[in-house]
Amino acid sequence: MKRAAGLVMLFCWVGVSGLTAKVAVSEITLRTVPQELRVRPTESIVIQMKAYGEVTDRAGQPQRVRIRRSDAAYSLSPATGAWLSRPFRFQGTDDEPFHASDNASLVDLIFDRVTDATIIQDCVLFTAGQRTGDVTVTATLEGKRASLTIRIAGDAPSRRTPETASFAAENASTDPYRPLAEHYAPFIAQETWFHPKADYLTRFDFDKNWNGDDNWANADTGSSQAYVYYAVMETETHWFLIYNLFHPRDYSDKCVAGTCHENDNEGLILTVAKDGSRWGRLQAMETLAHNNVYSYRADRQVGTGVHNIDGEVQFSADQRPAVYVESGGHGIYGVGDTRARYELAADRFVSGTGVTYRYKGKAERAKHPNDRQVGYDLLSIRDQWWARTNQSGRMFAAYFTYQPYGERPGIAGRQIPGAFLGREMGANMAKPFWGWHDDMTRRKKMLATGQWALDPAYSVSRTLTMPQPFAVDYIHNPYLGFDRVGQAPGREDASSGGGTGEEVVITARSTGRAA
Repeated sequence: MKRAAGLVMLFCWVGVSGLTAKVAVSEITLRTVPQELRVRPTESIVIQMKAYGEVTDRAGQPQRVRIRRSDAAYSLSPATGAWLSRPFRFQGTDDEPFHASDNASLVDLIFDRVTDATIIQDCVLFTAGQRTGDVTVTATLEGKRASLTIRIAGDAPSRRTPETASFAAENASTDPYRPLAEHYAPFIAQETWFHPKADYLTRFDFDKNWNGDDNWANADTGSSQAYVYYAVMETETHWFLIYNLFHPRDYSDKCVAGTCHENDNEGLILTVAKDGSRWGRLQAMETLAHNNVYSYRADRQVGTGVHNIDGEVQFSADQRPAVYVESGGHGIYGVGDTRARYELAADRFVSGTGVTYRYKGKAERAKHPNDRQVGYDLLSIRDQWWARTNQSGRMFAAYFTYQPYGERPGIAGRQIPGAFLGREMGANMAKPFWGWHDDMTRRKKMLATGQWALDPAYSVSRTLTMPQPFAVDYIHNPYLGFDRVGQAPGREDASSGGGTGEEVVITARSTGRAA
């Protein structure tokens, strides 16, 4: 989830020395990995750009050497014949070293190594369109050009790993809050990168088991059917809808300690005012990206609190709140945020490729890394995850005692898991919503670990200024022991209580309406 801090001080130290030795580009080349220049429709192949320059050797003779360069501009002909991802660092074993000057200082050599690991992004992922034929890829860098032609052919060797898992349609839900979750289920613009299967929305048991520590290994063979997890809480005045987006990997083209990890789960919270209509009125949307919460409003009366307003909620054509999910690390932002690399009006991922998802009540598979309008189904967090928190196994880890601030309701008698079990790259770093935290409010000791999403009525009353009335006493929040059903749009008798659910001891009562 969380990206490692940049090597700012190191760059400051070595930057001047490294940059002064820059060699001009005299030639660039393109190659595919593997070298086969044929690919099946909707399948992918890596294209690597190599840059060369000329230096003078010790004998005074010109010598062609490979040099470090990124930022090539790419084009396709025909333009609609294929798609290219955003650039990334070559992931294989490079067969040709970069130039190192004979008189390079230690500082220069350190800079070169850091540049190789953190700056050079010399590849793109080419994904073939659905029509057969030739597509020419052209790269331009510092006035130099290179091209190669890839043939899209149905008889090309397939490079797609077969999936070994598939899921039938879910049984009809009896959750009275599900219709509300369906009504507000977001439009999701999911960017894709060099490992698209790790960017596709899926379910925790996508590999047909509940083990968290084999999801990295099974990312390619597990099901890519699309699911979004949900939970709903209710007070006298509002509903709070939580959506969790699960991925089998948090990955990068430069994985170092703490930057990549097995499993990934980020999400968003919608605050909906109960205004007398069946579905209420959306007022605010908060999203999570790498332990930071971003706030967007659908009601102009919503004001800043501890958090600033990061923008207005934008809606898809079918009037669903729209979010952008970055590739690799899967941080979530509102569409329209400057950090979102997706244009809603143009339906375009500005940096490369991506898949758009919308709620259809069925779990569809993306056909390729630039697919559109792929359907997803909803899964209940209470049934799928929370019910398993008391079970032994290899799903959860990092158990902790939930200790909320503000004399708010707690969970007594047991600990809850703070993470999904994961071992690859980073251990136990992906969290279910009750393990999430917001760096700012936790640092200020306003919201404890887990409190942002476990107690959304209280948390949004602190992070934002909400229009009154705004109640923070729960009618329904089974995660904190409030299991009565209030005004659930899915129930015929929406005003009566019901449901007994699990017993959870409440250590503190909520304090009434927010000031």
